[in-house]
Amino acid sequence: MTHPARPPNPSDQTLYEQDYVRWLEETAHHLGQKFFDRLDLFNLIEEMEDMGRSEKRSIESNLRIILMHLLEWQYQLEQRSGSWRGSIAEHRIRIRKSLKESPSLKPYLTEVFAESYQDTVHIASQETGIPTHQFPTVCEWSLQQILDEEWIPN
Repeated sequence: MTHPARPPNPSDQTLYEQDYVRWLEETAHHLGQKFFDRLDLFNLIEEMEDMGRSEKRSIESNLRIILMHLLEWQYQLEQRSGSWRGSIAEHRIRIRKSLKESPSLKPYLTEVFAESYQDTVHIASQETGIPTHQFPTVCEWSLQQILDEEWIPN
């Protein structure tokens, strides 16, 4: 995406760098009053793009936590606990709420599913001491199962 050049007025940039909250407040005020010529467009665009990336990182992180506990649940039978089930439920709720607020994240979740599983296998191996080759190379569960509030592997 092409960004506008940094605004010629260095005070806009300085405000962003010196007092982020005040910059946000002034930006919201300028937008609300339709003072578009006063906007620090460069930083505003950067912030908006960062917000989208942050939402994606959050949903991916929640997916990895669910996958981690499901792997632990399946491969560490003797250590199964209510806290794992609680964590799985909590992160399923977070994903459900994220998808409700931003349905456009659903394709992204599908897109990162396989890679998230691979990352999780590596971390699960480190946490459990189980060699990575003992985990399936491809996730045996569907994304639908993983997000299903009632489902847990046997």
